[in-house]
Amino acid sequence: MSLIVTKFGGTSLATPERVLGVAQRLVDYHQAGHQVVAVVSAMGKSTDDLLRLANSVNPNPPARELDQLMATGEMVSMSIVAMAVEALGVQAVSMTGRQAGIVTTEVFNKAKIAEIQADRILSELASGHIVIVAGFQGITRTGDITTLGRGGSDTTAVALAAGVGADVCEIYTDVDGVYTCDPRMVPAARKLDAISYEEMLELAAAGAGVLQMRSVEFARNYGVVIHCRSAFNDNPGTLVKEASAMEQAIVSGIAFDKSESKVTIRDVPDRVGIAAEVFGAIAAANINIDMIVQNISEGGSTDISFTVPAGELARLRPVLDSAIANLGIREYLVDESIAKISVVGAGMRSNPGVAARMFKTLADNNVNIGMISTSAIRISVVIDGAQIETALAALHTAFGLDSDNLFEETQLSGEELAAKAAKGR
Repeated sequence: MSLIVTKFGGTSLATPERVLGVAQRLVDYHQAGHQVVAVVSAMGKSTDDLLRLANSVNPNPPARELDQLMATGEMVSMSIVAMAVEALGVQAVSMTGRQAGIVTTEVFNKAKIAEIQADRILSELASGHIVIVAGFQGITRTGDITTLGRGGSDTTAVALAAGVGADVCEIYTDVDGVYTCDPRMVPAARKLDAISYEEMLELAAAGAGVLQMRSVEFARNYGVVIHCRSAFNDNPGTLVKEASAMEQAIVSGIAFDKSESKVTIRDVPDRVGIAAEVFGAIAAANINIDMIVQNISEGGSTDISFTVPAGELARLRPVLDSAIANLGIREYLVDESIAKISVVGAGMRSNPGVAARMFKTLADNNVNIGMISTSAIRISVVIDGAQIETALAALHTAFGLDSDNLFEETQLSGEELAAKAAKGR
């Protein structure tokens, strides 16, 4: 008997038929002798609906109250899935983040998990129950509800897997696993059977949406094996785990991110400490930045460019306005039409020429590079967002990642899912 933690996203729970399909999968595991914990996201697009509701009454809702509201979406899901499991003849118990012992920091909207107090979950499992936990949320030590940010249910699942000592954490998504690139953008993309934590972290940080970056960090830190697979079929997915001793592929995957903007601060005085003042003020506003490029100083001043999530621009502008007023900076410019593309592979360490091939491929396809950033196993560039499909397809081919079989998006219909759920009742 093994202990399995599963996670189902909003697409997997969008309709009653899909909820029944999820419940049947959990019951199948239980009847095969496994102990099962399921982490669930809010059904369908209900998180977006709640956010629109909040903004309709207050364009700038208080962070604490927003978390109180947003956490309810997952609470609906946990109860509905528990009811569906009970209808299939197996006892289930639903738990909020608080009831599941998920203790977080006190940063509303972006809390981090500080501790898992898993005693109650383990007790319910010992009693033969399937445990359904609301993802995306936790509780502070002072008793306030917090949420973990977009994709936080992945982090909930992996953290719980570590907390209860699960054998595997199965993340069910709307695709079959981790691909060499988003197959909806590059139909020739291939599904990977396995990928290392290190490579998956880089892909997630670079914009690959299949797994949240913090969930992969948790998995690496605590040795949790993630099995990323489709909620709509029984095909094996992609294992995310420690790298094998075998030689790594030069490039394992290509990720992209269209959600960032480029900010250029013009005529920054060239004096010691000014970059620390500017970026210190940005950090104090809890704004994350990504790539940073500083030009060569000329005439006592320089330009600094960096990328930032487009959703942070409203909070960033007052910070930069203050910097202009107090630090002698002339102006700042914002470009919201960019895209970031990253090639990732552990094999880069022992194979020179990856950057050269990437830059030549883009040049051959008339794609101009605006910024460059690298790590030991990643090269990222910023380009014009209008050229992203051209760039992705060209790089995917250049690094030998194309599959002979073109991707076709297939999902079970509501009727097929209902039939699957009804089987074995």
